[in-house]
Amino acid sequence: MGIEYRIKFNVPGNFNPSALFKKLPSPIAHGQMSEIYNYAIESDGFYFVDHLVNKDVAAVALRLFIDEALAHSETIQILEP
Repeated sequence: MGIEYRIKFNVPGNFNPSALFKKLPSPIAHGQMSEIYNYAIESDGFYFVDHLVNKDVAAVALRLFIDEALAHSETIQILEP
């Protein structure tokens, strides 16, 4: 169970997410061995799932994905599928 988000933006053809990956907090709650969040890079943006394990970590990760989208596009859409 969790909250799903689609962050849609104009993804450049040469998009390289390596800098984003370096900034992301660990998606694993090591004490519980639970997944905090998960994501996928898609042709039209990002898919992000907050598993409601640690809201502070998930919020930081979601914000980084939003900031990355805004770095490549003046406008973005955030949808709950």
